[in-house]
Amino acid sequence: MTTDTEKRLSDPELEKAQYGQSPVTVAEFDDPNGDPDATTIEDDSPYPEVRSAVANTDDFEMPCSTLRAWVIGIFWSILIPGLNQFFFFRFPAVTITSVVIQLLSFPLVRLWARFMPRVKVFGVSINPGPFTIKEHVLITIMGGVGAQSAYATDIIAVQRVFYHETKNFSYQWLLVMSTQLIGFSIGGIARRFLVNPPSMIWPTNLVTCALFNTLHSQQYAGIGTRGGLSRERFFTYALIGAFCWYWVPGYLFTALSAFNWVCWIAPNNIVINQLFGTMSGLSFTVITFDWSQIAFIGSPLATPWWAAANISFSMVFFYWIICPALYYTNTWFAKFLPMASSTSYDNTGVPYNVTRILQDGTTRFDQAKYESYSPLFLSTTFALSYGLSFASITSIIVHTFLYYRKQIWTQSRRSIYEQPDVHARLMAKYKQVPDWWYAIIFVSMFVFGIIVIEVYKTDMPVWAFVLALIVSFVYIVPVGIIQAITNQQLGLNVITELIIGYALPGKPIAMMMFKTWGYITMVQALTFTQDFKLGHYMKVSPRAMFWGQVVCTAIACTVQLGVQAWMFTNIDNICDEHQKDGFICPSTQVFGTASIIWGVIGPARQFSQGQIYYGLVFFFLAGAIAPVITWLVQKRFRYTWLKYINWPVIFSGTGNLPPATPLNYVSWGIVGFIFNFVIRRRHFSWWTKYNYVLSAALDSGLAIGQIIIFFCLQFPANGTIGLHSIQAWWGNTVAFNTADANRAPLLTPNGTFGPKEWH
Repeated sequence: MTTDTEKRLSDPELEKAQYGQSPVTVAEFDDPNGDPDATTIEDDSPYPEVRSAVANTDDFEMPCSTLRAWVIGIFWSILIPGLNQFFFFRFPAVTITSVVIQLLSFPLVRLWARFMPRVKVFGVSINPGPFTIKEHVLITIMGGVGAQSAYATDIIAVQRVFYHETKNFSYQWLLVMSTQLIGFSIGGIARRFLVNPPSMIWPTNLVTCALFNTLHSQQYAGIGTRGGLSRERFFTYALIGAFCWYWVPGYLFTALSAFNWVCWIAPNNIVINQLFGTMSGLSFTVITFDWSQIAFIGSPLATPWWAAANISFSMVFFYWIICPALYYTNTWFAKFLPMASSTSYDNTGVPYNVTRILQDGTTRFDQAKYESYSPLFLSTTFALSYGLSFASITSIIVHTFLYYRKQIWTQSRRSIYEQPDVHARLMAKYKQVPDWWYAIIFVSMFVFGIIVIEVYKTDMPVWAFVLALIVSFVYIVPVGIIQAITNQQLGLNVITELIIGYALPGKPIAMMMFKTWGYITMVQALTFTQDFKLGHYMKVSPRAMFWGQVVCTAIACTVQLGVQAWMFTNIDNICDEHQKDGFICPSTQVFGTASIIWGVIGPARQFSQGQIYYGLVFFFLAGAIAPVITWLVQKRFRYTWLKYINWPVIFSGTGNLPPATPLNYVSWGIVGFIFNFVIRRRHFSWWTKYNYVLSAALDSGLAIGQIIIFFCLQFPANGTIGLHSIQAWWGNTVAFNTADANRAPLLTPNGTFGPKEWH
């Protein structure tokens, strides 16, 4: 079937429409500030990306919330979070993602459909018939909603490791449940802004939808008349190819992953290693042969090119131009530190020893010890990332007000049933989740939070809890809009650390809690919202989604706490940097260090006037001014290209650096340019049929390859299984015998560096 729009426009004409060369408004997705009400609405989505991945039909009678869907979904919600929590404390870690659940569920439930008897027990069908795509979606969402380690589990781990506090299970459960589910209630209330409007595309969901439809052999209009391989066969070939290839950079020739080939030529030349290195350098080599490096910050095939172009510009301007300029002029005493690092340092150039600034036997800050030890120093890329985070906080508020205020106001007055696109019309047939359900979740989790704060010793006042939630409330819609159209999420971890660091200095437990409620509440809200958009695309009942997410989140959190408690009881020297099995707790170490830096030392001693990094505060002002300038120029001169400049994306797009490296961003941008600009413009029919399927196949092949290599070759017997010489040959050592891998600074301090006095 083809829509009337597709009949009127050929592929070349569609391409012209998508790139502003035609007055037809069929592809407003390329307009980051497009108004969905201005698009041509017929029998399909006005966005070609959505048409290429999402069916514009629905079978209202198709089974969804079945017994087998719940059994398999709960099974995954126990197994996957437990495994991920176990390996969360190990380095290197393996994270089992939703795509693995999606793939493994397919044969598992088809076997159920084939061999289980078709009988009813207490009126519930054991085997309702063929495995449906809606069951598959519900299972994947249930298994993936709590798959990642809950952020608050790090609070509990830090209390054990850094502050020697072991709280009872009631405290742990109430804390984790509150931080995870309070975001769900907010996401549910915000769904009318972030799910129903057709302009809220959520590009990552398109990859997932393409894989669902490929596995279940669905056909839909977005493919058009494109011939060639079927999507199922294309996916199979690409997955096998990705799986086989990953063995090369992932095990046999790891130098192809961190491909710092220029450093191989001059391994001891520090400047060359700083510029061309890929581990502590700026990655001017630009190339990697490892999809895990390219997709470390997300699949480039799922991000629209205009957004990727903004991020690439940010990477080049701030990290390839500004960063070396700051470094080689010795700004912030940078020459005594590595160019790129996520570690904090003292004035001798070694990692900062936070225990030297604490009162004996406590977690309280000792001013005298601090003054006799050292101020805290950051690498240039790390310091610059803080400045960009500051700018992103103000820019997203200003940008959202300038470009989306009318849309948000209109949406706030419009009923969910009045949405114009076909998917909203189809979803209007289902019973919606009433707002009071979300309100009950919110009130319950708010009470949990109050109990944690008041009953247990946390040093966190209730007003700080309320303030943290207000921060999330303020940013959920603007951050959600940016993520829904660009596939990039702005993090609130820095701004929450800054707020509580000034408000409650010297209270690290309160700082960690404030950051979690202020930051993760928004993250969880957007995670649930993204899942709701997936259900919206796949026509899954909202009420089934609601219960699946709530129940499986509660199960996953409980399982993770149980696994964590078992590990700390049964694994010797866990979180010690020399732990024999690799359980060194890398995330917990970073989290704990941050709690002391921001909670004990406090931002006033780093960013206030007269302090080393005071200049970074002016990024707040830059973030507020930049969108206004672009908006005014666009209004005055009507330059169409200006609408593609998105300052929140520019400032926050490189937010994963560190721990990501410039190599991740540069290779990501190159691949995005090839597929979402070159191929999309020149071979649009191929792109619309295969692009998202290819992304899903590459991710799936990588995930399977990582799991097999890790569990079969690296984890057992301390990695001695297989070829004993494989880890010692040149291809697996050359990249690491360099100044880049050793994170060598340009200058070695003669004693100490930095200011002579600090307070």
